[in-house]
Amino acid sequence: MAFATRKWLVNCRNLNKYNKLLSVTQSRSFSSWNYINKKNITKEEKRLKPKWIHTTSIVNKTVSFKLSDIGEGIREVVIKEWFVKVGDKVQQFDNICEVQSDKAAVTITSRYDGIVTKLYHEVDQTALVGQPLVDIELENSGEEDATPESSMVKPSIDTKTENMNIQKVKILTTPAVRRIAAQFKVDLSTVTATGRNGRLLKEDLLSHLNISADKSNDVPSSDSSEQAISIPVTGVKARTEIVVEDKIVPVTGFTKAMVKSMKESLNIPHLVLSDEYDVTKLVQARDSLKKLAQKRDVKLSYMPIILKGVSLGLSRYPILNSSLDSACENLTYKASHNIGFAMDTPNGLVVPVIKNVQNKSIIEIAVEMNLLQEKGSKGQLGLNDLKDGTFTISNIGTIGGTYAKPIIFSPQVSIGALGKIQVLPRFDSEGNVTKAHIISVSWSADHRVIDGATIAKFSSQLKEYLEEPYKLILDL
Repeated sequence: MAFATRKWLVNCRNLNKYNKLLSVTQSRSFSSWNYINKKNITKEEKRLKPKWIHTTSIVNKTVSFKLSDIGEGIREVVIKEWFVKVGDKVQQFDNICEVQSDKAAVTITSRYDGIVTKLYHEVDQTALVGQPLVDIELENSGEEDATPESSMVKPSIDTKTENMNIQKVKILTTPAVRRIAAQFKVDLSTVTATGRNGRLLKEDLLSHLNISADKSNDVPSSDSSEQAISIPVTGVKARTEIVVEDKIVPVTGFTKAMVKSMKESLNIPHLVLSDEYDVTKLVQARDSLKKLAQKRDVKLSYMPIILKGVSLGLSRYPILNSSLDSACENLTYKASHNIGFAMDTPNGLVVPVIKNVQNKSIIEIAVEMNLLQEKGSKGQLGLNDLKDGTFTISNIGTIGGTYAKPIIFSPQVSIGALGKIQVLPRFDSEGNVTKAHIISVSWSADHRVIDGATIAKFSSQLKEYLEEPYKLILDL
């Protein structure tokens, strides 16, 4: 009995120790868990706690503005005029410079906002596609405040009022346009802007002043300017010999385009046909139509009538309005009659194109031709005015020539040349000598795809239209 009692007491003592140990272990585990959770919560609270962000100005970055591909296979251009200089501030779509390719004059605009730090080329130097034109130091997108409170305190009403005031007085244009406006004392708000987002282009100001780009640098004469007085000087006249040196001029612009096109034309076997048209009735009809056109403020020459007759002839012989690929494997018949006419300009020979002649009346052709001639005389013809031609007429008669052998512009397959109208004696149907208005016409065709009979039939059809203008009216 005593032994059983002693064993029971020992078991109770061991059980108490076990319970005490379990309690201490649980207490320590619970405390450690609380400490870990408290530590995690503190980190989370610290992460979610709002912080002030202090911003500083970003260092400005300088980028090279490169000449991008302007199409039509152009690989180099000539700098004709800079609209900016080093230190000028430019924005997106501001004019940077005007370049002259071998096809047309193109205005290059900026793609960045910033300050011009370097010009890579001088005027009349050649620039290559993909090479830098200027260096522009980029600007920050906007001013940054030192504290958040300053941006919150600023009222939104002041910003709107400030923007409205800026819109009232600011004209979107380039420094070059402002220089020309100040030079000729022109209020820019009176000039109609045709650029993107209401931007005033240089062409808008030149059209407003009715001057060409070459005359924009001329200083208007002033009445207050002093004139030098020539004083005669007497003395012994010495005979001097003037030494004349050779001058080397690089081939650029339209001249370079002519070199390229003529090299391609050497591969074309030319079939040439010449004829004479008696246009006496056409002269009489044009004199009558000229008075009617003047009432519409349109200048009517012989060319719009001739172009319409050519278009009707091309409808009957569409192969003359086609193009041949470089491999001479495919012939493309053009749906539109885009007829180019050669024109002499201060920059050289150019061939502006009147598109879709088949869908236009004679008076509409005359209006478009007058516009292209005006732009050509001012050097304002664009690339769109010179491309996509399918047939060409060269009128050398306006200069004074009588006969010519026209050269085909590849990939076209035919071309015509008109001489001047001469008053010559001719026999009428009864054998009497009469006065007649005669024009000499020459045609060249690509003999690889066009035979002599086709070009002769086309010439006879146009001759019938011009000698009997009333037949031309019937086929309109």
